[in-house]
Amino acid sequence: MDKTNMSAFFKKYTMVIALILITLFFTWRTGGNMILPQNVNNLIAQNAYVFVLATGMLLCILTGGNIDLSVGSVVCFVGAIGGQLMVNKGWNPGMAMVVMLLVGIVIGVWQGFWIAYVRIPPFITTLAGMLIFRGLSNVVLNGLTLAPMPASYLALFNSYIVDVFHGNSINITCIVVGLIATVGFLAASFAGRAAKAKKGYALKPMGGFVGRCVVISAVIMVFMWRLAQYKGIPTVLIWLALIIMIYAYITSKTTIGRHFYAVGGNEKAAELSGINTNKVYFLAYANMGMLAAVAAMITIARLNSANPTAGTNYEMDAIGSCFIGGASAYGGTGTVPGVIIGATLMGVINLGMSIMGVDANWQKVVKGCVLLAAVIFDVVSKKRAK
Repeated sequence: MDKTNMSAFFKKYTMVIALILITLFFTWRTGGNMILPQNVNNLIAQNAYVFVLATGMLLCILTGGNIDLSVGSVVCFVGAIGGQLMVNKGWNPGMAMVVMLLVGIVIGVWQGFWIAYVRIPPFITTLAGMLIFRGLSNVVLNGLTLAPMPASYLALFNSYIVDVFHGNSINITCIVVGLIATVGFLAASFAGRAAKAKKGYALKPMGGFVGRCVVISAVIMVFMWRLAQYKGIPTVLIWLALIIMIYAYITSKTTIGRHFYAVGGNEKAAELSGINTNKVYFLAYANMGMLAAVAAMITIARLNSANPTAGTNYEMDAIGSCFIGGASAYGGTGTVPGVIIGATLMGVINLGMSIMGVDANWQKVVKGCVLLAAVIFDVVSKKRAK
């Protein structure tokens, strides 16, 4: 690999390398506790909301570095409504979830309208939303915590997939699912390469392609092996996998997904080429409201309660995950897999420092430094490219 290819490789996989190194560091510092099966499970459970919100935040950022400051408050408000319906009103969890989803969509549509069609800056619109929905959350809850959630509701997010093979110390179903996921990934990768070759597109060197496939396959199997040693596949992981796959497909394979990148790259050029930029902005924030509702469902299930402080600083975790994962502060650049790497990196830092007993205030300092470093790297890289 020559110097140019080496530079391109490290630039593309900077955060992947950082994630590996940080994981190894905390594994060393915690005496191996970092990668215990239970802690791998905790990494998913404690950061599930980040993966969901960061996926939606990516679409907002793609439109030009815009963000949504209201998502934490929306999570709290939607969760408060769900708590009232299920705990105080005795509603069926399925009906309550439909109402929560609709409330999130309405909030997203409301904010998307002002941003897209009235052209009020997203920062101002969502800052107002942050204050409004945090206040409404306290009104709905009357300052109280509602608990516990119905057992049937908790089972949707806090339970584990049954091991149909009835393994003893190892969850065999988890291993089988890992093998299926690995085979599916490899099949999709080689099919995609074959399709590019057929169309005459430039292909990456076979060595690098195979190496990437081997590493990702190994990560999948090691991850599933650790889960299999605890309780198996958590149900929330199924929700996350569905959301990640859907949005990875939308952003990489659909016309509307390409429109988000076009608007963020050059809004005027996108408009002149026939793209309805207002619609793109509207969809980004309407979608963010919907995913905030999904994050609210996950959050109140995780806490087994709806309380007035839920969702605090969630927007910062989502925004940080996007920028750390390679999304550009100027818009037009970023991928769902990159965001997932960023969210995982944030989760590893949180979990590692918690296991080490690092003070919560110092944890915030470290996360702030990591975020700043990621944005500096993005800005400096773009200046050098020019």
